[in-house]
Order: sequence, then C-alpha cells, then structure tokens
Amino acid sequence: MVRVSTDAAGRTWAGNYAYRAATLYRPGSVAELQEVVAAAPRVRALGSRHSFNDVADSDALVSLDALPDLVELDAHARTVRVGGGTRYGALAARLHAAGWALHNLASLPHIAVAGAVATATHGSGDRSGNLASAVRGLELVRSDGELVTLGPDDADLAGAVVGLGALGVVVALTLEVEPTYEVAQEVRTGLPWDAVLENLDEITGSADSVSLFTDWRGDAVGQVWRKTRVAAGAPRDVRHFGAPPAQREMHPLSGVDPRFTTAQRGVPGPWHERLPHFRMEFTPSNGDEIQSEYLVPREHAPDALRAVRAMADRVAPLLLVSEVRTVASDDLWLSTASGRESVALHFTWAPRQADVEALLPDLEAALAPFDARPHWGKVFADRDRDLARLYPRMADFRALTERMDPRGALRNDYLARHVLA
Repeated sequence: MVRVSTDAAGRTWAGNYAYRAATLYRPGSVAELQEVVAAAPRVRALGSRHSFNDVADSDALVSLDALPDLVELDAHARTVRVGGGTRYGALAARLHAAGWALHNLASLPHIAVAGAVATATHGSGDRSGNLASAVRGLELVRSDGELVTLGPDDADLAGAVVGLGALGVVVALTLEVEPTYEVAQEVRTGLPWDAVLENLDEITGSADSVSLFTDWRGDAVGQVWRKTRVAAGAPRDVRHFGAPPAQREMHPLSGVDPRFTTAQRGVPGPWHERLPHFRMEFTPSNGDEIQSEYLVPREHAPDALRAVRAMADRVAPLLLVSEVRTVASDDLWLSTASGRESVALHFTWAPRQADVEALLPDLEAALAPFDARPHWGKVFADRDRDLARLYPRMADFRALTERMDPRGALRNDYLARHVLA
C-alpha cells in the first residue's frame, strides 16, 4: 500500500477546488482497502476527480486506481460486474468487443463508474435513465471495514446506489447490459427558441438522445445534437423544426476544433463512439471551466427555460456554453431524476469562480419555483434552502447512513451542509 501526501490528489478535474485531505491512500487490494477504511477517523473515496465541489473531500482520501482490474461479463444474466474505479470509456470498449452495451453514456467517457453513479451523473434521452439506473448490485466497504454486498432484491439498494460516498467505498458494481447497437449522430443549427418552447416534447423525443446547446441569447438555439439508434434497414426520423443540418463537424463551443468530438453527419458507428460528445482518446483540457446543473420536472421545463432566458444578460457573459437535455425518471432515493421525468439545464462556466458563485444564488432563486435539483457533483450555492424537501426519501437515506456508518467516518463538510443536516 502506498501512502502519499495530498499533493498527489491535488485538485478536481477542472482545478477549481483543492482537496484539503492530509493523506491519500492507494491500496493494492480490497483487503488493504478494508484496513485503511476501518482505521481512518475520516475518509472518502477519490475517483476520476470529475467533480467541481468538495463532495469527495475529507481528512484522508483513498483511490481505487491500484486495485486489480475487474470487468466480469455474465451474458446469461445480462450484467457486468465492474470495479468502481473503472472509466466508462474503458468499460464500454470491452463490452462492445464482447457484443454488449450499456443503455446510455455521459457526455464524457473519462469518468469513473462509482463516482458517476454515486452522484446520479447522466447522459440524455427521454427514455433513458441516468447511469445509476443501470445498477443491479453494489459491493462496498463500510467504515468498520466490512465488505457488504447489496443485490437486486436488497431493500437498501435503491437508497445506496446514489450514495454520495456516505455509506461506504464502492469497490464494485453490477450493471445491466444489452446487446450492442449502432448510433448515428447529426447536428443541426439555428433551432428557433419559439419552436423549443412550443414543441419541447416533440424535439427531445425526435431521437434517442437530444442535446440543445445555447448561450440563452438571441432567437435561436445554437446547436441541436441528435443521437439515434440505427436498426438495420429502418428509416431514421429527420424532424428538424426549421433547423438546417450543419454543413461540417461541430464542437459545442464556437470556434473550437471539432476533431475530438464523436463522429457526426449521420454516419453510424458503435454506441460508445457516438453517445458521448467527446472521444475517449481525447483527454479534455483541465482548469478552464466550471460546471453547474439543475434538473427540473419535465412539466416545468418550458417555464424554467424562460426563466433562464430572462437572465441571459447576466448568464451569458460568464458562460462557455449551456446544454439542455432530458433524463427518464427512476426510483433511486437521491437520484436527481427520482420520481420524475426531468429536463437538465447544464451550465459550463468560464473559470471565474467568484463571479459564478455570486451569480448562482440568483439563478437558483429563478429556478426555485420549479423544484430544481442541483447536480450533486457540480457547483451550486444552495446553502439556505433545505434540499430534503426535494427528495421524499431523504429521511430514509439519513437513517440508512446511520446504520451503514454509525461512527461517522464517511461524513464530510459537504454532507453536513446538504444531506445530513
């Protein structure tokens, strides 16, 4: 087992938050991990660092990147057992090679499975749940060092999947898989805002995954990315609502080289090479953005979009780009889509932390009437409003935390502010 200073952990993916942990552990086995967790007064798991706040911070951190590789496919059960520290891109390539696939992927394939699941990270699609909705089992090390397995029939599983690291260090997950498939991606430009507000359901339902990229200004959305599963010989829907097809490959950010984005122009390809926005072999730049995101019930989405557009003169100067996408409902207790079909309003900000933090309270106030749930792993300013009212099972989750971590070793400042207050 290697023990190093927190300089090895450093900062989050974007560099906007520096971990305060005094120690970073890299155990080489589950047994070593159990020893570390049981002995540490306060400890949290550190994944791919693709968070923008202190959700993963504590006095000590433990990384899973030195644990043995784990990808075990069970074709009969249609599941795969995967190590918590595995990146989605690596998992997807191995699944596809074996003839299998996941139901969805996030826009970046570089994120670790356990961290993405624990924060309800998602892709896009009216009929596609977030990444956590594919979980059929968890294996985690509790704060007493015991390795606990939760299976599909375990009453605690729905509470533990989106666990925010509060219940244990997730060493393995069992995910549902399906036969591999192809996807074609096309980009359209100049979709009128009037069409979006009047036909949002039809637009987001026109493909398996639809993303609208905008800066909230003007009369039109900048880009519409549509990802469609391709069945052999089946015609693809080409509804466009007045938005012409892009004449070249596009990047979501204006003026940025599109060669690192996944292939467009309607060319079919493997699911894992189209569902993300960016290629696995491309490592996104670090330190040049901050992210926030809010999920609202689908029925409130048009009004929520109007509310943000009314703030465009304040939002746009801090913005690199916004993305609007949809997420199907699920029954996971702390999922941001729990119990409701959702529309996600994503903001990729310029690296101006103080200015963004000054704006967020007003942005959140504008979205508050629509019961907006902030993404757990991104920057939000919600310290004055109890998030428990947005999650009917919050009390149950708090009770589960008490049972799983009675000594409080997995708690941190983030959980104290937002979840366990």
